[in-house]
Amino acid sequence: MEKATFSIPKMDCSAEEQLVRMKLDGEKAVKKLDFDLSGRQLTVFHEGDTGAIDQQLRELNLGSKLLQTEDLGEVDVELSLQGDTVAERRLLWIVFAINFGFFVLEIVTGFIADSMGLVADSLDMLADAFIFAMSLFVVGKAVSSKKKVAAVSGYLQLALAVYGMIEVIRRFAGHDETPNYQIMIAVSAFALAGNALTLYLLYKAKNKEAHIQAGSIFISNDVVINAGVIVAGILVYLVHSRIPDLVIGTIVFVIVGFGAFRILKLAKP
Repeated sequence: MEKATFSIPKMDCSAEEQLVRMKLDGEKAVKKLDFDLSGRQLTVFHEGDTGAIDQQLRELNLGSKLLQTEDLGEVDVELSLQGDTVAERRLLWIVFAINFGFFVLEIVTGFIADSMGLVADSLDMLADAFIFAMSLFVVGKAVSSKKKVAAVSGYLQLALAVYGMIEVIRRFAGHDETPNYQIMIAVSAFALAGNALTLYLLYKAKNKEAHIQAGSIFISNDVVINAGVIVAGILVYLVHSRIPDLVIGTIVFVIVGFGAFRILKLAKP
């Protein structure tokens, strides 16, 4: 049995954890995965050569780098590629509900306020919801099924990102009305407050389980995006221009697009 430790700098939330799990699910040599999301590290217990695992992780473009390997000799390692199924499903349902709920809220109010920042933030929420819905659907299923679901999710997410960028370009070139900054700020503040409250409750629980830490980091990232939309709303008010809204929208659409390409890599044979 071999023990390999990898540094994965871009593995900063439970969405990336699910991507790694699915990527390595087809590797029969892998016996156990231990995630340290706060430290951005993954420990893989496996048989045979580490090279194939290293290559699989590099294909995710998360900045994976092999830190060290250790020969454990003849030891039995309990299989845990899917982790605690009950706890995993519970976490996935919770984060899926949070992300999909905020997606619906922000997509509706985004079009009402004529704000691409809110629309982009909603699609970021939907993109994350795709990851968790995909993970829920494929738990316990064959690798081929997982790759098919990954492909559908990735292409749909990519289509949303392309639509968003086209709309941003159209608005840059057109003469659309200035977004409703009041709705932008109010809805984003509500989303930020909800994420901040969830983050507070997770930290208050002082639970050191990997999936709880993953949820904390995941929500922390969403808080940053919520704050960005609020800042854009304030700038819209101060400069009486739609440009700040389009800039934040562009940034988030690019993030969604890169996430789509990352998912599509899972669908490769």
